[in-house]
Amino acid sequence: MSKPVVGVMPLWDDEKESLWMLPGYFEGIRSSGGLPVMLPLTADPDELEQLFKMCDSFLFTGGHDVSPALYHEEALEGLVSSCIRRDEMENVILRKAIDEDRPVLGICRGIQFINAALGGTLYQDLPTQHPSATEHHQNPPYDKPVHTVNIKENSPLYKCLNAKQIPVNSYHHQAVKEVASCLEITATAGDGIVEGLYLPGHRFLWAVQWHPEFSYLSDENSRKILKAFIEAAK
Repeated sequence: MSKPVVGVMPLWDDEKESLWMLPGYFEGIRSSGGLPVMLPLTADPDELEQLFKMCDSFLFTGGHDVSPALYHEEALEGLVSSCIRRDEMENVILRKAIDEDRPVLGICRGIQFINAALGGTLYQDLPTQHPSATEHHQNPPYDKPVHTVNIKENSPLYKCLNAKQIPVNSYHHQAVKEVASCLEITATAGDGIVEGLYLPGHRFLWAVQWHPEFSYLSDENSRKILKAFIEAAK
C-alpha cells in the first residue's frame, strides 16, 4: 500500500540563501506512516498547481516570522524577520488545501500563518507585547517540556489525546492574538496564549504552537498528533 505524500513547507536560510529542513519533520512523518517531500520555494501558479496535485496533505512548518502585512500591521522595528516568498507560497497552498479538503497540520509558525492568512492577528513579539512567566522560548534540549497547555474538551485534539492538560516544549516569540473567525481554539497556555487551533468542517486542519517534530521520539502525545494527521491523509 502506498504511503500518503506530505508536502512539507521549506525552511529558508537568509545568510546562506538556501533551503533547509529539520530532520524531525521528515522522520516524524515517516514514523507515522507518511512520505514527506520538501516543496521548493515558489509562487509560480503552474508549479504550485502541479506540486499540489502530487501531495495528499501538507505540513506547515516553523521558521521565519509571519509578515505583519498579512494581518495589516506595521512590523515592530528590529523584532520581526519575515520571508515574503514563504508567505505568498503558503497562502496559495493553504487556500487550495481548504478548498479541496486536503489535510493540513501547522506547527509553530504554521499555527501563526494559518491564523493570520484566515483573518486573525498575531503578537509580533511576546516579550514586548505579552510578557509572562510562562517559558515560550526554551533553551536546548528542545524535546523537553517547559510548560503545560490546557486542552478544550470536545475538541478534536481532546478526542485524539484524551487529556485535559499536557506538558509541551516551546520555542517561539510570535503567537496567535485574535483568532480568525473561522477557526476554533483547541488548547491554551496558562498565560492565555493560544496553543492549538482547528478548522471545523474540514477533514483535518489542526495547528499547534509547540514542536512535535522535536518531541515525537519521547512524547506519546506528539506521536498521536502526527499519526492523526497521516491517518487523515490516507
